[in-house]
Amino acid sequence: MDLSTPTGMTRRHFMSHLAGSSAAAAAAFTLGNSIQANAAEMTRNRKSAILLWMGGGPSTIDLWDLKPGAPTSGPFRPISTTGDMQICEHLPMVAQQMKHLSVVRSMSTREADHARGRYYMHTGYVPNPNIEHPGYGSVVAHELISQRPELEIPPFVSVGGAGTGPGFLGMAWSPFSVTSSGRVRNLEMQMSDQRLMQRMAALKMIEDGFANRTRDTPAIEHAKVLGKTFDLMTSDQMKAFKVAEEPEEVKERYGVNGFGQGCLLARRLVETGVPFVEVDLGGWDNHAGIFPTLKDQKLPQLDQAMSALVEDLAQRELIDDTVVMWMGEFGRTPRINQGAGRDHFARAWSCVVGGGNLKGGLAVGETSRDGTAVETEPYSSEDLMTTVCKGLGISTETTFTSKNGRPMKIAGGGKLINELLA
Repeated sequence: MDLSTPTGMTRRHFMSHLAGSSAAAAAAFTLGNSIQANAAEMTRNRKSAILLWMGGGPSTIDLWDLKPGAPTSGPFRPISTTGDMQICEHLPMVAQQMKHLSVVRSMSTREADHARGRYYMHTGYVPNPNIEHPGYGSVVAHELISQRPELEIPPFVSVGGAGTGPGFLGMAWSPFSVTSSGRVRNLEMQMSDQRLMQRMAALKMIEDGFANRTRDTPAIEHAKVLGKTFDLMTSDQMKAFKVAEEPEEVKERYGVNGFGQGCLLARRLVETGVPFVEVDLGGWDNHAGIFPTLKDQKLPQLDQAMSALVEDLAQRELIDDTVVMWMGEFGRTPRINQGAGRDHFARAWSCVVGGGNLKGGLAVGETSRDGTAVETEPYSSEDLMTTVCKGLGISTETTFTSKNGRPMKIAGGGKLINELLA
């Protein structure tokens, strides 16, 4: 699907043509009902994913896989949930939503450096100087865009962070970065500037003509991006970014902070049809003073926003079509260091996933009593995202071809985490 096509026939245009013809009145009525029914069915069946990205490497041993009584345990205690597991006492509201979410406690990876770990957990590949791999947001948007031909705003939105690039998929699948309030810099000014709109239209015509003549990949990709920008500036769907229009009680329920409003924006975007939204909550690189930082700063924000998001998705009947993921680039050491913190640790840690066609309420995998090792089958970034693709209805056999001609299996060709599959 080429979102840059300026002459595409939309349902609105089609129906207006039919309505304008008296001879086709009966046909218009019948076809209109059919289109509305098909649109309703598409809305019910279209999938989306929301990634809650915890930049810095969260201490999952203190959140999702506590070790009470072990020498590696911190001061936090486990509490029961609506699922078949216990989690941290400082996540009481999330605990009430765990029937929709599962904890994978047997993540085991090799990248314990921030930049490399972030790249790996976003792509399923270790960094390679010869190839830039696409991030999962770009991959999911690319594969699900056919479910929403009516979408005029970007299919991959990154909230509060830069997001990971599209790699060899091309510029058209880059993350569209916005603030947690949904603000796109200068867009309000641009939308009201008629001269700029006229210039954009002229530039678009020139770009499209050049791309059609040269058939050069960068030119074509640039023309697509320009076309999407033009559509974005004129689309009613931009209302999805206006978080400020939500009732005050809703904004307060999510939390009046960057992450809370970012999660509220994510809900609004998937309702509009955006296939992939990433919401960033950094500040988890807690090498010192970890327990007061978690208790007083990070966990209250996380608990309020994440629970409100999952609860809203369930109440609005979106949870079965929306996969929610929570993860960082790695976990943190079971051993508490001399600064009362925990250091980088990729050997045994946890992530959280649920929604879509994935089961909720489960604890998948186990770590040792002190949390130093995985004692069941270990899972990787590739395994997690292959399973997420399955939960979104994306074929796990999908293969891309990189710019150097190498075949690249979706999500790095990982194995399925069968316990999570409904």
